[in-house]
Amino acid sequence: MDKKIALISVSDKSGLDAFAKGLDGLGFEIVSTGGTAKAIEKAGVKVTPVEKLTGFSEMLDGRVKTLHPKIHAGILADRSKKDHMSTIKEQGIRPIDLVVVNLYPFRETIAKKDVSLEDAIENIDIGGSTLVRAAAKNHKAVAVVTSSSQYEQVLAELKEKNEISLETRKKLAAKAFESTAAYDTTISGFLHNKFLPEEQFPSSLSLSFEKVQDLRYGENWHQKAAFYRHPLSGEEGIVDAEQVHGKEMSFNNVNDANAAVELVKEFDEPTVVIIKHANPCGVASDEKLAIAFKKALECDSTSAFGSVISLNRECDKETAEQIVSFFNEIIIAPSFSKEALKVLETKKNLRILLLPKLVEKRVNTRLEVRSVGSGLLVQDYDSKLLDDSLLKVVSKRKPSEKEMQGLLFGWKAAKHAKSNAIVLAKGLATVGVGAGQMSRIDSTQIAVNKSNGKHKDAILASDAFFPFRDNVDAAAKAGITAIIQPGGSLRDKEVIKAADEHNIAMVFTGVRHFKH
Repeated sequence: MDKKIALISVSDKSGLDAFAKGLDGLGFEIVSTGGTAKAIEKAGVKVTPVEKLTGFSEMLDGRVKTLHPKIHAGILADRSKKDHMSTIKEQGIRPIDLVVVNLYPFRETIAKKDVSLEDAIENIDIGGSTLVRAAAKNHKAVAVVTSSSQYEQVLAELKEKNEISLETRKKLAAKAFESTAAYDTTISGFLHNKFLPEEQFPSSLSLSFEKVQDLRYGENWHQKAAFYRHPLSGEEGIVDAEQVHGKEMSFNNVNDANAAVELVKEFDEPTVVIIKHANPCGVASDEKLAIAFKKALECDSTSAFGSVISLNRECDKETAEQIVSFFNEIIIAPSFSKEALKVLETKKNLRILLLPKLVEKRVNTRLEVRSVGSGLLVQDYDSKLLDDSLLKVVSKRKPSEKEMQGLLFGWKAAKHAKSNAIVLAKGLATVGVGAGQMSRIDSTQIAVNKSNGKHKDAILASDAFFPFRDNVDAAAKAGITAIIQPGGSLRDKEVIKAADEHNIAMVFTGVRHFKH
């Protein structure tokens, strides 16, 4: 009786030695190609070269090795069909029972800096993908292994049962098609960017993300959730953070942490951002981080309870002591001093996230994706920066240097608050935030109320234009001296007139930052 055949062709050879020895010990004949065969032989395991089965040697610089009827008929023959089995017997083809393949490192290749198109093309696996798909299709008879993480389970089942169960073969087949789908998606995305750069949104959109972790729960306790990363985003974000302390993350934790990271990235100066329900409830910059933290917390200390905090500088002991003075969920920073960590770790459940590249600027190549029922909304990321040279003072009075500093600071914060968003700021610190209201005047009134009297002589930043003059009138009543907004309303003249009546300096940006 012929031995069972295991066909092995792997790019990633981790764990291969032990796996090949295990299969050899279980009586498998191992058929292999090129570098994989050499690695198995080096481990002291006998290998049958694939060309011995096919009668053809590798050709075209290795592009053609396993693309042969004697290989694929051996994989695809339906064991339950007599004509299939008689056909392969007549052709002298032996059935293949186990296919072990992981694909050329295309993703790793294109992730390299200045990779050439030629190198990328050579790392598109054809034979391997074909083997995986064939074995997965015929999972009723063939087991397909696509990751070294599956070796242990497969060997254990073979040792226990002398076969791989149908249930396991089904699961392995599903994983195999997942791997080829992700592989092809990466290739198509890369080639689309190279060959069709003018077509930003393709007619058929395929997305491939890698699972990072399961989450404690979704937006609510009864919902399940998981966290995925885009493997080729080119930019470090919350998905790259290392959790060094605290309990598991939930869906809302990740969402809020992302909002905190995206906002703090807007600033070059040492800055503290405090986020609640994905909205800023305090933002401040200062040469001394601990002072920035104090100012950010003073903006809305009530809402800061249970918040997420991000810093764009190393967390020091003085800042850490302020953080542990009240309940918060997460602290994110590019680094932590030993003294700061010691202080923070006194809070057992506080999630401490380390994100070393938090201070790096955005690459701005990513897409934003949002599920809408059975559909998908896709847009490019709102990475537009404010061009100071394009700012237009539309009021009779020009803002002072101090007012302009506050206007530019408040504009960055308003960009990351939910629409309709109104931010009040003094210098480099927010003093009131109104966000997510159906009416802009409501957001203005909320921001004023939240400021607890600090609104006098503050500036106001609005993420979108004022449809009526009522916001200007409310701002004047609160003692606000300058306003920054996109402009573009049908009633701009009326709004500007109101600003002039109240001696408020008003600046148009020409840019809107709705965030729904």
